Amino acid sequence: MALSFFGRKRPGGTRPAERAEAVEHAGEAMLPPPTVLSELDFTGGGAGRGLTTAAGEVEVQEIGAGIGAVFEEAAILYANGNVGEAEQVLVATLDDAKATTGEGLWMMLLDLYRLTGQRQRFEARVLDYATRFERSPPPWVDLSAAASRPSGDRTPTVGLSGSLGAQAETQLAQIAAVARRGGAVRIDVGKLRKVADAGCGLLLRLLDELAAERVKVGLSSVEPFIDELARRTVAGQPDGRDTWLLLLELLQFTGDQARFENFAIDYAVTFEESPPSWKGIAAATPRLAEPEAAADDGVPRLSGELCGASNEYLKRLAGLAAERDALKVDCGQLRRVDFVCAGLLFNILATVKAQGKLVTLFNVNAMVAALLRVMSVDQVAHVTLRY
Repeated sequence: MALSFFGRKRPGGTRPAERAEAVEHAGEAMLPPPTVLSELDFTGGGAGRGLTTAAGEVEVQEIGAGIGAVFEEAAILYANGNVGEAEQVLVATLDDAKATTGEGLWMMLLDLYRLTGQRQRFEARVLDYATRFERSPPPWVDLSAAASRPSGDRTPTVGLSGSLGAQAETQLAQIAAVARRGGAVRIDVGKLRKVADAGCGLLLRLLDELAAERVKVGLSSVEPFIDELARRTVAGQPDGRDTWLLLLELLQFTGDQARFENFAIDYAVTFEESPPSWKGIAAATPRLAEPEAAADDGVPRLSGELCGASNEYLKRLAGLAAERDALKVDCGQLRRVDFVCAGLLFNILATVKAQGKLVTLFNVNAMVAALLRVMSVDQVAHVTLRY
């Protein structure tokens, strides 16, 4: 069975014997379950290598009818959110009678259907899969965003938009009513364009009131909002006290204790008073279809979609890795990782690997696993596929 193999560039190209050995290794690596994408071999890399370097060292070694290129193209299209185009690329290749396709591409297509909740298309393909490879196909499991939401979870999501100033009092009162009526609310702050200290005070008081009433509050699109608040705070300039306090509160929601402590010191110096204490309230906030870095059973989990270079969940995962000699991360509910976030993940895992620690990512779907292979993440962690 021939599959695409993504290796590191070698001066002068790859000799045929080495190519054949690499192809054979890749074929074994993509078989489910469990499929090991890489061994812990850090040859040719360092912990400081970042996204640009990783992407620059990715090489497609084409096999048969350009299967390597198809593997990479479909993985990157899906990582960028172009689900339809990724499906078209895979289907066109698998339906091409002249193409020599391996099990890896089939698993990508089947997982793509599971990730998008397309059961009819999935079932139309599993018979072809079983016939071709003479083995039982993977079972239908709905891995879509809608299926990942608990059936009893009806937490309403409300959005703050426009300007957050004194005039936002009416909008915040409506959010408070929704939260108290349902006992929980998720507030999307991603569409806020202007921020004033008076509005920060109003939002801060709302969060304090709901916390006192034991109403669960979740926040989404919070990282850009935190960055905006951080730009408005200048150590030594005692202006915008409520902006400072809201910034510290939101850092608690994201679980970013290191950044919280840095701003808390600046707050104490600026206002000559004790800052709020760290409460670690992130774990108490409801999250719908968002990744999490730790679970109640002690097994770290990543779920939902990992996107952006400032992903707080991966930073928290790095903190967990620093505390343990070995880390196993359940990715069974992880649907997508974008290209930038894959680079951040590589940097984190490379650093952990350089410290002599073992990191295992298991239950990874085939579409995400393909991107991890393209980005060489499988060179700094032990990656296995779900079935």
